[in-house]
Amino acid sequence: MMGEKILVVDDEREIADLVAVYLENENYTVHRFYSADDALACIQTEELDLAILDVMMPGMSGYDLCREIRKKNTYPVIMLTAKDAEIDKITGLTLGADDYITKPFRPLEMMARVKAQLRRYKKYNPAIALQEENTVICHAGLVIDVTSHECMLNERKLDLTPTEFEILKILCMRKGKVVSSEDLFHEIWKDEYYQKSNNTITVHIRHLREKLGDTTERPKYIHTVWGVGYKIEN
Repeated sequence: MMGEKILVVDDEREIADLVAVYLENENYTVHRFYSADDALACIQTEELDLAILDVMMPGMSGYDLCREIRKKNTYPVIMLTAKDAEIDKITGLTLGADDYITKPFRPLEMMARVKAQLRRYKKYNPAIALQEENTVICHAGLVIDVTSHECMLNERKLDLTPTEFEILKILCMRKGKVVSSEDLFHEIWKDEYYQKSNNTITVHIRHLREKLGDTTERPKYIHTVWGVGYKIEN
């Protein structure tokens, strides 16, 4: 399904314009801004499906804008960063971003990531969700409704990003089995850009644990199997 609305924010006009051209060529509707401050009204009034945010901008940063988006919205957020430092990527993911792309980037890689995020978001959006075999997964106070994309913990709703929801769903569906970071990455992003040094899954797991009230030392839900991956015990 095309025509999804995508927010693009980058103070480098050439970058914002280039991203917009590629998105529009795929029939996406693009809301383009050259500052985070100007984009604020858009995120408050438009029904968006995805946001692509530059990290370093004058005034309000991409991090700040991501934080504003996450106050009310769960659609995917992809961060654009000129820095290759792990801390910059981890910061964005910790604030609720779903993915990051380091500049300079390959436009085709960007489009692959955009489509992967939209596929997952649309698949589990309550308005268009399709019935699946296991629509409700239960485990130790966790209730995951795959169709409505809702997760409850002891009757309290958890606000999960699409990526967090997908990771938790995969681990629960494979309860008792170890799932490697690489397998999680490929199953979620459907691409081949995983590297052994990639901390994307690690950060999402940490964020999930915080929301579950879990700890690494005494986990109730997500267990780390060192050197192998993660699992949820039977």
